Amino acid sequence: MKNDILIFGGLGHIGLPLGLLFASKNKKVVLYDLNKKNINIIKNKKMPFMEKDGQLFLNKYFENITPSSDPTYIAKTKVIIICIGTLVKNSKPELKKFLKDISKIKKYINKNHTIIIRSSIYPGTCDKIKKIFDGLNNNISYCPERVVQGKTLEELPKLPQIISGINQNSINSSKKIFNLICKKTIVTSILEAELIKLFSNAWRYINFSISNQFYMICEKYNINFDQLRNKMIKGYERNKDIPKAGFAAGPCLFKDTAQLNSFLKNEFTLGKTATKINQNFPKFIYEIIYKKYKSKLVKKKIGILGMSFKSDIDDIRDSLSISLLKLLKKKKLKVKISDEYALLPGNIDKNKLINESDIIIVGVPHSNYKKIHIPKNKFVVDSWGLFER
Repeated sequence: MKNDILIFGGLGHIGLPLGLLFASKNKKVVLYDLNKKNINIIKNKKMPFMEKDGQLFLNKYFENITPSSDPTYIAKTKVIIICIGTLVKNSKPELKKFLKDISKIKKYINKNHTIIIRSSIYPGTCDKIKKIFDGLNNNISYCPERVVQGKTLEELPKLPQIISGINQNSINSSKKIFNLICKKTIVTSILEAELIKLFSNAWRYINFSISNQFYMICEKYNINFDQLRNKMIKGYERNKDIPKAGFAAGPCLFKDTAQLNSFLKNEFTLGKTATKINQNFPKFIYEIIYKKYKSKLVKKKIGILGMSFKSDIDDIRDSLSISLLKLLKKKKLKVKISDEYALLPGNIDKNKLINESDIIIVGVPHSNYKKIHIPKNKFVVDSWGLFER
């Protein structure tokens, strides 16, 4: 076989950094993806999205990667790593497209392949994939990713990699592959690996929802939650892990919490409550400004500072800042937006947004915002506690 590793979904936020890491170990990596725009960007030696040290790796190991939408590369590559996205619709997993996409590569699979699933999946999905490749290949494993988006190249070599497979051969093959780039591997059953992934994101999502509800309580009693949180933490180690309040979103936290609830037949009480709190947080932010201005709100100019789903990245998938923007527009209010990295239509400079807005809502606490000066006459809704006022 001419190539060492093919990553299906190789130009996404999970697949591309993974491919670059393997390329840095002198492996020949095919980045198989149907996104032709990103293929052309990579061919011009440019990163299609923000990833710490991504451009450095791309420049240095460019000769070891092949971006392509040609599926025949699959037959010519020994290791197939699947990093395509999974969908959740109406809080339920949508597996049809995911499994259909995998079925499309079936004719290129043979018994010599090592097939690794890395996507975030609903428990039991590996069994369905096994049936797709039944009689062709039994060397299937599930090795979920657990990195912070935008820091894969930095984090993955330091984190232990969960390894599971349908047989010992698939486990051994996957261990050998990930030992190239990971410090340690941990072997589990497939169900354990599936639950580890979902539990990890649900745990974070629930913790964010706790701080968001604390923030709501503090607003009710006219208390600054961020200042209260700092007092809770100061000199008291047991409280140090309380997160800040703010928009908790992105392509994994909500989705994996929803998948876990679906798997538990709608009995994941904590997850459901966390989802209700976090998904309704934009509505609560609107209620804060409506409470202050009421009917005069239609005359005010509102600015949303930060539109990506988290700080210091350009990814807007499932961004709650965008949910807030849609809500404010639905209310027929005057809204402007600014973001350092996610260059959306209508995006303006942060200083211009501040100067032209009566109300400023901090959607995402990008690092570049820390030095901003906001005049005292502006009404600021800052759930993140970014600005001292």
